[in-house]
This record gives sequence, C-alpha cells and structure tokens, in this order.
Amino acid sequence: MTLDRRALIVSGLAAATAMPTLARAAPLPAQPGDHVLGSPKAKVQIVEYASMSCGHCAHTAMDVMPAIKKRYIDTGKARLVFREFLTPPYDLAGAGFLLANRVPPARYFEAVDAIFAAQKTMYQTGDYWGGLLGVAKRFGLTEAQLEATLNDKAALAALNTRVEAAAKRDRIEGTPTFFVNGAQLVGEVTVDDLAQAIDKALKG
Repeated sequence: MTLDRRALIVSGLAAATAMPTLARAAPLPAQPGDHVLGSPKAKVQIVEYASMSCGHCAHTAMDVMPAIKKRYIDTGKARLVFREFLTPPYDLAGAGFLLANRVPPARYFEAVDAIFAAQKTMYQTGDYWGGLLGVAKRFGLTEAQLEATLNDKAALAALNTRVEAAAKRDRIEGTPTFFVNGAQLVGEVTVDDLAQAIDKALKG
C-alpha cells in the first residue's frame, strides 16, 4: 500500500493506543506549524497532536471534535491548537499533511477532515494516491499539483523537524495526544473525556 512512485521518507514513531490518562499541567507555548481554530482570547487551550494515518485520530475528528467545537470552540470558551505528528504508515501520514498544507490556510481544517473521512477507504483499497487525489481535486488541485506537493522536499523536511521536536519537547510517542491547558490526555478520547477536562480548566 504505497503512493505508487510518489514515495515519502519520514521519521518512524510509534502509535499510541492507550486509554486516556492525565499527566502534567503547564501551559504549552506556540510552536512552528501550529494551526489554530477559535478565539485567541479563549480561556482554555486544547492542543491536539494527530496523524493523518491514525485510525483513532480519524474517529476523533469525525465523532468527537464536532461536538467539542460546537460546545466550546464556537462559543469562545476554548481554542484548538492542532499539531501534526507522524505514525505508520508514514507515507500516508506525511502525504496527508503535505496536501492539507497546500490548500488555502483558511481551508486547512476542512482538508484535514476530508482526508480523515477518506482514510478508511484508502486502507480498504490500498490506494493512497487515488484517495488523496480525490481530496485534492475537491480543493481545486490538479494531479500534477498534487504530485509536486508530495515531492516538496523542503516541506517534508520541515514536517519531520516539527515532529521530532514535538517528540522530544512534549514527549509525544503517539496519537492522538491532547493537552487541555497543559493537562495531558493520551490515547483515544470520548466527547465526555474532553468535555470533563475542558470544564475543569474553565473552573480553574
């Protein structure tokens, strides 16, 4: 299951499948490559580390975050800081983020959600290239533009640098990993898991 001749070389990091656990609480400063959704004045900061190849992350994007967005982000109570991470298969993870960063910045989260929505079919068919091309065309990109995007060595190097820095700085070992005002939740989370952490932070 590859991207035909459009292979990516990315760093290897393990995926997390643990149940949610709370860890240290300390504010996380802004980092290069952050994508932010919500008011900068929001009391609660939700940092999410996710991988485009992570099944748990796809579930979170489709079944958890819409409720969190409606309840907390759209109301100005919280803001989401989305950070890219890489888990197996690395070619899909890297390609997905390269594509998401190629669309207009205002549509980044829309592209991420579209790739997550296509993830299951890509795994079932093994056709990563076809799946990503379908998403790319929805955002007005041609096949040639997608191929150029996935062969952007500078963008891939920058992505790898961010991932390696996150692994060391925030001790990220897999995805999804959340920090709610610095309190860490590792592994697949439910709406209630996140809501409880956010409500606690709002009261703090």
